[in-house]
Amino acid sequence: MVYRYRTRWPASRLLTASVAILIIVCAAAIGSVTVGLASLTDARTLLLDTVGPARSQVLELDNALIDQENGVRGFALTASEAFLDPYQQGRRSEQDALASARSSIGTVRPDLADDLDAIGSLAVGWRAGYAEVVISEVRAADAPRADRADAERGKELFDNVRRAVGDLQRALDDEAGKARAELDAVADQVLILVIGLGVLLVVIIAGVAVVLHRILIRPLAGLAAQVRRVSSGDFVHAVETGGPRETVMLGQDVDAMRARILNDVEELRRSNSELEQFAYVASHDLQEPLRKVASFCQLLDRRYSGQLDDRGEQYLRFAVDGAKRMQVLINDLLAFSRVGRITREHVLVDLNDTVAQVLDSYSEVVERTGATVEVAELPSVRGEASLLGGVFGNMISNALKFHGEDPPVVRVEVERTGDSWTFTISDNGIGIEPEYAERIFVIFQRLHHKDDYPGTGIGLAMCRKIIEYHGGTIWLDTGEGVGTTFKFTLPAVEDTEDSDE
Repeated sequence: MVYRYRTRWPASRLLTASVAILIIVCAAAIGSVTVGLASLTDARTLLLDTVGPARSQVLELDNALIDQENGVRGFALTASEAFLDPYQQGRRSEQDALASARSSIGTVRPDLADDLDAIGSLAVGWRAGYAEVVISEVRAADAPRADRADAERGKELFDNVRRAVGDLQRALDDEAGKARAELDAVADQVLILVIGLGVLLVVIIAGVAVVLHRILIRPLAGLAAQVRRVSSGDFVHAVETGGPRETVMLGQDVDAMRARILNDVEELRRSNSELEQFAYVASHDLQEPLRKVASFCQLLDRRYSGQLDDRGEQYLRFAVDGAKRMQVLINDLLAFSRVGRITREHVLVDLNDTVAQVLDSYSEVVERTGATVEVAELPSVRGEASLLGGVFGNMISNALKFHGEDPPVVRVEVERTGDSWTFTISDNGIGIEPEYAERIFVIFQRLHHKDDYPGTGIGLAMCRKIIEYHGGTIWLDTGEGVGTTFKFTLPAVEDTEDSDE
């Protein structure tokens, strides 16, 4: 399938667009909240810094006027100059209160500032028409004054002043109520904006998460599922994916790799087919000439024994030995090629029985060499019994073969390490140098001459192939002391599986 990935947006552009939208929406919401907070500040300033102080100052003005009226009345009744102190203090307080109140509300309510001027004029009229007149007359007479007509006229003038002050106080109370209502309204608006901003952020984050899931996560998850399907062996399945440009391009690369793997698998199948044909030829066509060579060489040896000189008989022995070793080599090669290629069902294998059979087959060698074989209690594993028996057989055979002057001592041990069993096969033989730890597992690699220790050099390579076929690893433990120690792992079988078996 051909993808038109060039028409798709790359993931970076999609991410940039999502972040840009998020920033724009958040900036607008934050701007709205900022405006609301500014309005809230203005309303609070109006109530607390303007209207509130003005009300207090008008109250001080009213108190200052009352102090003046009380002082004049007391002076008129007693002719004592001490009563004029509240009068004089009240006049000073009046001027301060008028100035402060005018400064507070002059810029907000000029009409109320005019009311302050009117109150000041009425207060001046009361003092000029009554207070100052009474003070002058009492001082001139140096005696109390109790003229009721003047008192009524003074009360009328002072009531006019108090009435004007009361009207101003009610106006300021109304203004304070309006400011408080406006403050509450703005506070509610700000609260709604903040809640709306929080909800908006949640919605935006959820939206971005959904968008990212649709354009990134879901395509990647789909691609991963298809890759797992291909990696499990379904190489015919074409990898198809959507999403941003990078995901589509990655899907194309994976599909191209799948196609190459499919071609390689087909090539490997053809190669395996040729290998099977070679194995058939090796097991049938090559064995027959070797058998004939060995048979006729043996006939020559028996028929002409004593008639040939020593060199001729030596040549015959060389020919027979070479033919036999070639037969063993071909059989070992066939067995090596069959591991993992000709598979049987993996069953639960009791390794105690397997090792017992191996030791039974080597009983003659064990008796001849005086060997001691110690085998621990072994677990059951899943695999092919014949192949696993070959591993233990090869290891034990090598331990019996490559022994020193002392009788061989072979130990087979096991321990659980995580999800695997680790097997240890050690001996007291001639040992292997650490530099040959990898070479010994290579096919046909021998460390000794065939005349010293017979063999084809395939055994350990076969063991590695069998262990890896069963999902384990094998290695030479170079940290041990005398002798040779091999270790290998096999996957452990769960208890439930063991019970089912």
